[in-house]
Amino acid sequence: MALELSNRFPAPPGLADEGLQRTKRQVQHPDHLSLSDSDTDTEDDDVRETGSDSETEPNEAPQMQSRLSVQAPAHFPAKKEDSGDQTQPKTDGDLHIHSVLECGCEVMTCQFSNDGSLLAVGLCDGSIKVYSTDSGELTQTLKDSSSVLSALPVTSLRFTQSGQSHCLLLATYASGSVRCWYIWGQQCVWWLKEARDGERMQRQTLSLSISPSGHQALTGGSDSFIYLYDLATHQRRQIFGASGMKTVMDGHWLRVIAVSFHPEKETQFISGGWDNTIQFWDTRQQHSVRMISGPHVCGDALHIDPLANQILSGSWRKHNSLEVWDYDSGKKVSEVPQDTHGDSKIYTCHWFGQDHIIAAGTQANMLRVIDRRSLTTESKLFGLPSAIFSSSVCPSGQWAGLIAATSGDRVFLLSRNQHVKKHHL
Repeated sequence: MALELSNRFPAPPGLADEGLQRTKRQVQHPDHLSLSDSDTDTEDDDVRETGSDSETEPNEAPQMQSRLSVQAPAHFPAKKEDSGDQTQPKTDGDLHIHSVLECGCEVMTCQFSNDGSLLAVGLCDGSIKVYSTDSGELTQTLKDSSSVLSALPVTSLRFTQSGQSHCLLLATYASGSVRCWYIWGQQCVWWLKEARDGERMQRQTLSLSISPSGHQALTGGSDSFIYLYDLATHQRRQIFGASGMKTVMDGHWLRVIAVSFHPEKETQFISGGWDNTIQFWDTRQQHSVRMISGPHVCGDALHIDPLANQILSGSWRKHNSLEVWDYDSGKKVSEVPQDTHGDSKIYTCHWFGQDHIIAAGTQANMLRVIDRRSLTTESKLFGLPSAIFSSSVCPSGQWAGLIAATSGDRVFLLSRNQHVKKHHL
């Protein structure tokens, strides 16, 4: 079903008032995204562009009881000194710690390549480490003088390919930069700094999505706008944002922390952030075409399942933190109950195959594998000393279904198959 472009929901009570809008900007937010708006890149200052109504009560099925397994994860490629953490990571159910990557710096984001052969890890110091999924070895470190000097975090990563089928990695930075890396050459093949025409102060770039064709990319950031780029020309094609009308809320008012193209619709995408809305967009329209009020998105926690045509949203809050919505109607389909082990404020969530959901975050510092039908937790990783900011699921290859979850300066690789081949240490 196509988007109905004329269907705009009115602004929620209070959001149309400009005074209340300024108050909303004081919304509580997670520490890892509370960067000063004055943070800027140290590159040349010249901006350069190269070449919600109906709710379904959650199922109250009891949580599944399973045998607890305490594991001492293996480190690779080389063992490092004990970090001194007193908390021992644990798993239960059929989830197992396959191995652990020690990255030497706090990890902000991670992403498997489309073929499942690589795992890219974005760090707080602005560098990117790329690991072989097969061997677990560090294959490349991606950084340049500018990212080293700015020393601001990598905020999102997405793999793509060039016209010559070269493996490329798009990365966004809190410095306001977007960079495209040729992985095997450790080369930044193009970059740009994000700012609107006539403005010299660039924004913090916080989120990224690539269209189904691979020809376009979206970025969201601290200025509440969404930018659309042509990946062939590296030029910005469109800026999406609210109209400013007081009678409708047709765009974001606060930071855009997640953007996601519809997996099967080149011209449609959704976005979420601090203003407690999911906005629906059509690339042929400057303003959003409709919205859902509710989710407080603070990470990579907004995804569309093309088979069921449903949206999974994760919110950084104690209650109603994980919800499923119908894409076409915007109605809530279900609400996932919190785990009995503790409440989680969600930073990251994903569809996991056709039957499961993955969700993780802070407070309980836990990752859960949730049955999509019963909404019960089947297995989990817990006992971590710090929050899980990011996660990724290996999409294909011999490691399909392997889960990467970041916590502190480590990436946990998790398997639900006890017979998966171990990495050679």
